[in-house]
Parts: sequence; C-alpha cells; structure tokens
Amino acid sequence: MEAGKEELILDILKHEKPYFHDFSTSELADFLNDYPEYCNRVIEHLEPHRAVKTLKFLDLKLQIRLIQTLPSDVVATLIQNMHFDDRTALLSELTSETVKRLVLFLPHEDRIETLALLGYPEDSVGRLMNPDYIEVKEHYTVQDALNKIRKLGRNIENINFIYIIDEREKLLDDINLKELLIVSPDKKLSEMMDKKYIALHVTDDQEHATSVFRKNNRAVLPVVDDNGILLGIVTIDDMLRIQSEEDTEDIQKIGGTEALDEPYMSTSFRDLIKKRAPWLIILFLGEMLTASAMSFFEDEIAKAVILALFIPLIISSGGNSGSQASTLIIRAMALGEITFEDWWRVMKREIMSGLVLGGMLGIIGFLRIAVWSSFTHVYGDHYMLVGLTVGITLLGVVLWGTLCGSMLPLLLKKIGADPATSSAPFVATLVDVTGLVIYFVAASLLLRGTLL
Repeated sequence: MEAGKEELILDILKHEKPYFHDFSTSELADFLNDYPEYCNRVIEHLEPHRAVKTLKFLDLKLQIRLIQTLPSDVVATLIQNMHFDDRTALLSELTSETVKRLVLFLPHEDRIETLALLGYPEDSVGRLMNPDYIEVKEHYTVQDALNKIRKLGRNIENINFIYIIDEREKLLDDINLKELLIVSPDKKLSEMMDKKYIALHVTDDQEHATSVFRKNNRAVLPVVDDNGILLGIVTIDDMLRIQSEEDTEDIQKIGGTEALDEPYMSTSFRDLIKKRAPWLIILFLGEMLTASAMSFFEDEIAKAVILALFIPLIISSGGNSGSQASTLIIRAMALGEITFEDWWRVMKREIMSGLVLGGMLGIIGFLRIAVWSSFTHVYGDHYMLVGLTVGITLLGVVLWGTLCGSMLPLLLKKIGADPATSSAPFVATLVDVTGLVIYFVAASLLLRGTLL
C-alpha cells in the first residue's frame, strides 16, 4: 500500500471516522496485517459485509485474535454475515470451547449446517462446501428459474449455475446462468438438460478437488453424497486458497524441511527451529554414511590419492540429477499428470534421460582429464584410465540419480506417504552414498594392476 494511503488510514483512526471507502478490501487487509494494533478499531468501524470480506484476507493468527478480543456483539455480527465455507474454515482453526461459544450466535438452521460441515474430515470437500445455492425442478420454465434467482440470489455467494434436482433432492443436472439468459423464458428446463454435469463427492480429498477444477476449467462445482443427493457447492476461490497452501507445503518439503503451519514471518523462532532441525539432522546422519563408504575404500584411496580429487564432482553430479528428477516428478504428480500406474513409463523415460545426461557429463569429464593432462602431469601416467573411470562413473551415478529421484516419490505415494518428503536434499543424500560405491567399484575394476 502506498505511504500516502497508510497516513490517511492512520488519520481516519485518529479522528475516529468510521469510513474507508477509498480503499479496496485487499489494501485494507494488507494494512491491518502490517499494523495489527489497529485491527480491532478498523473492524468495528466497517460495515458488516465489508468487515467480513476484510477478515477473510487477514493472517490466520490475526483472525483468531480478533474473534477472541472483539466485543461479543461485533463477533456475533461477523459470524452471522460470513458465508458457510468461510465460517467453517475459520472455526476449524479454533478450540472446541470457542466453537461452542460462537455457534450460539447463529440462527438455529445455520448452527445445524455449520456443525454438519465441521463434522466432515479435515481435508475433505465437505469442509469447503457452501450449502447455499439455487435449486430448481426440471418442470420449471426458464422464467421460473430467473424469478427464483431474483428472489434468493442476493444472499447467495455464487449464482453462476443453478442446479436441477428431483423430488428426493438428487442432482440431475446443472445449467449455466448464461444459458438461461439467451433462451426463451417459456422454455422448460427439462428441454435444456443433457445430464453431463461434473460433481464432487463430499468426502473427496481437497487436493483431488483442485485437480477436477483445473481439468474442467470450472469456477463452481456441486457436491453430492453417496446417493447423488445435492449437499452444496464449492467455488474456485476456496480451491485457489487450498492450491496455494498445498503448493507452499510441497515447496517447503522439497527444500528439506517440515511444512510451516503459518507464514514465515509469523512463525516463531522456536517453531522455525523445530520444523528445520529434524530433517537437517536426518540428512546429516545420512551424509555420515559417506564417510563410512569412503573408509570402506580406504586402501584404494591410499594407493591412488588422485581418486579423491573427483569425489565432489561425482557425488554432486549424482545428487543434482536426482534432485532434478524428484522435483519434476513431484510437481507432475501434484498436477495430476502422472500417477503410480505410470511408473513403468516414467522409468523408461528416466533411464533414457539418465543415459543421455550421464553420457554427456561422462564425456565432458573424460575430455577435461585428457586435455588437462596435455599441460600438467597431475593425473599421472595412467590419466586415460583415470578419465575413463570418471567418465563411466558419471554415467552410472547420473543414471542411478535419475532413477532414485523419479521412483522414490511414486513409491511414497503408493504407500500413502507424501511424495514431497522425497525432497531434493533427501534424494541427493541417498545418491551421494551410493555414488561413492559406484565410483570406487568402477575404479577397482578399471585401475586394477595399474594404480590399484
């Protein structure tokens, strides 16, 4: 937000003027996130609808603090004016005692709906569902449907689609509002139905729901139960929020840390250390196996010290190739481009990729040693064999790295773990240890009788 607008807001607060018409909701939310000490006063000054929209964009900690510190009448107004999905998202983060207190502010029917939504599994579509929508019967005319939209639409979050149900409230079809506006008002909805609707199940995983939205390019989708009964709708704004949270979590895990529960700057130093230390210790212990592997080949290193010069080159090349592969596969899985059933196709592609990439690095490594030996005797009389050892090792290590990086996320997904935990540092550590074994085995075979 521009400095001038910050000064104006502070001036408004100073003079207790209850208006913020010159600022967008996002600008106001940004200001309050930066200056939380003014949050209570601003929210109390806003119109209920504006206050609810602003609250939605605030940091979660700040939302919870507001709910706990605002006067009861203000909290009641906020809770009552929230859409069901936004209300459920907020209540999900509060203690059970606070939830029991807040739902008492709601009308009886809203209270039942809210508690029902909170009863669904935490990461299910049911938690995102909004039970407010326009439902019609198939014998309605277009004019009947438009009349119902005019009557109820003002209090409903999304009216882009209307939903046709039967007498048992089973979903039969959905119709875009645009289609209603371009046909004759006397046309019956049954004549417009094609029954090719797309729906989510109430217990579907939220990550699966984002994939359905993306593949079908939809802004809103209906939610049904096992019997096809229409329960509510889910809108794209919730999906974008979920996708952002999932992407952030995956990126943090790929970086070799546990996912943060809050934004980086809102996370306490203690929690930051708790999230980072365990994985760092695990990776450190893993890297200690590198020393064990080197001690196992201590005699080979003692006989041919020149081999030690290329250890960083070997392990970094394998780790880099594994990190590349794991990052590509994890993202492809997140986007729904591949599943575990595609493991063989992935393996074939990565074998070919590993051979080509490893061959390229192997040739470069061999030429580096061969050309350098024209100017210096650092690699000894058997520099060609040393170059061949390095070249073949690079081929093997890069191939092994790509296979580990590509297969590990798929395996974790298969056993029910999060593929993102097969992070780039984790794969790199694994390939570091095995890369040394490949290197010294190749050296013992190729240099036996010469350097070894």
